Amino acid sequence: MKEQRFFYNPQPESGVLPAEEAQHATRVLRLGPGDEIYVMDGAGAFHTALITEASNHRCAYSITSSMHPAPEWSGRIHLAVAPTKSLDRLEWLTEKAMEIGIDRMSLLDCRNSERHVVKTERLFKILVSAMKQSRKAWLPQLDAMEPFASFVGRSDLPPCRFIAHCHDPRDVDPDGDGVLPFLGDVLRRGEDALVLVGPEGDFSVDEVRQAASCGFVSVSLGSSRLRTETAALVATHLMRLSARNDV
Repeated sequence: MKEQRFFYNPQPESGVLPAEEAQHATRVLRLGPGDEIYVMDGAGAFHTALITEASNHRCAYSITSSMHPAPEWSGRIHLAVAPTKSLDRLEWLTEKAMEIGIDRMSLLDCRNSERHVVKTERLFKILVSAMKQSRKAWLPQLDAMEPFASFVGRSDLPPCRFIAHCHDPRDVDPDGDGVLPFLGDVLRRGEDALVLVGPEGDFSVDEVRQAASCGFVSVSLGSSRLRTETAALVATHLMRLSARNDV
């Protein structure tokens, strides 16, 4: 079976791979004129193409056919997470969330955050690599880090929004029913969904209350105490299961 080689080009109609992708094609894989490649635009399309020109820094191609696969899930899946102190764990989360399926990833600067600055260039490259590896048609939107307070007050967030935390719900809302529902039980199939996951020290009670005032519903991710990246991946998986189109 012929090996399929995927490359990312947000402007596939240009007929020229971006420099970094071109170097990988010609210098690493040693592809040349006549070789078949697959070009992904990250916006829902795959293009079959033949290389027409190859050098160390340039790879031109001619598109022979295009495919626009149906989305694998309904609604938009949005994860907002406080970055871990270890960048390796954040990078691992970014890769795995992309492989499972996600539409948008936002970074939160919270009261208990251990990391307040993250350069998104590296995370973007990880998303692109994972998109090619998992052969997804869409590249998620990646947002720069934003203060928690300003994020939860944004006007472009979906109505189906949740905040996962480990606090006793009576500490958050003394007048409530004292129940923290499981995320998987409250997600509505096919609707846009957003889940917030906090830092290792969790969100503060004040942050949870502020999120509640902005329409966020408090949820649990299960009985186990999870690390940030594990909790974020569980949330992503639950959203993905709720949104799947093959059921």
